[in-house]
Amino acid sequence: MANQLNLSIDRSSPVPLYHQVVQGIEAAIHSGLLPPGSRLDNEIDLAAQLNLSRPTMRKAMDDLVRSGLLVRKRGVGTQVVSSQVRRPLELSSLYDDLSNNGSKPTTEVLSFSHLEANEATLKALQLPAGAKVYHFTRLRKVGGKPLALMENWVRDDITSLDEAMLGASGLYGILRDAGVNFRLATQRIGAMIANDYQAPLLDTTPGSALVTMERTAVDDTGRMVETGHHVYRADSYSFEMTLVQR
Repeated sequence: MANQLNLSIDRSSPVPLYHQVVQGIEAAIHSGLLPPGSRLDNEIDLAAQLNLSRPTMRKAMDDLVRSGLLVRKRGVGTQVVSSQVRRPLELSSLYDDLSNNGSKPTTEVLSFSHLEANEATLKALQLPAGAKVYHFTRLRKVGGKPLALMENWVRDDITSLDEAMLGASGLYGILRDAGVNFRLATQRIGAMIANDYQAPLLDTTPGSALVTMERTAVDDTGRMVETGHHVYRADSYSFEMTLVQR
């Protein structure tokens, strides 16, 4: 297995041995050399092949399991899970990011309403009392597999929305076509465990890890355009960012 994956250990490198294993297996997964569902040799055999101690190999495997790339199954062993969608941390929509990466996302509109905004939504979108918004929940899939459960509130003085539009296109694309030029957004990324409502929709089990994202987007006129709360399967989704020292 180690030879098939081109795993090699440089004992003169300052990179810890376990992390070299992590990097090698990550590269094999992302390149497709280890496709989803692939089984890995057990830790004892891999440690022997690489001339590493078992605790070192276990630490590497633990890291890969925690990152959502591998899963341990009783009676089966260690397997590669489905490839993660890696999304750049910038002002873009999930639909656009998936489409630009060659995926073909589909959307199921679970609920849709045009109603008077509650106090929290009025505050988030800086709307006057009595203003109405579109409120909807969508399930986004890639390759037929659920990825994200998305709840959004959109001010209704930009364009008319309906379920058919939201099922066929991404929200940001619809709003851009209506003349919105997105400028900035406030965003918070976190984590939670799936509840009894989210789990079956995302084809996972209650208590499974989910990535959360809350965002309020602003256009170039200073309008708060939309606000939303999204949850993603943690084993299939991650954000990427570049950090710059100032």
